[in-house]
Amino acid sequence: MNKYLKRGLFLTVVGILIGLLGEFLQDEELGVYKWVLTLAVVLFGIGFLTILYSLIRRIERKSLENERIEQQSESDETR
Repeated sequence: MNKYLKRGLFLTVVGILIGLLGEFLQDEELGVYKWVLTLAVVLFGIGFLTILYSLIRRIERKSLENERIEQQSESDETR
């Protein structure tokens, strides 16, 4: 697990937990729940996007490694 995946999972879980807190506050009819739910959505969104970013980085890294291996094998064949 790379650092982006860890951060993304952490932020996503925190966003879900804060969302549950917001739902509880809404049931208790406290006016603060709107801000809490907004914060939950923002944290969840950032976490989700960070997870997607980590997956894209992983795919890009593998494709770069494969490309370098192909270039190296081509240069070895020409010698």
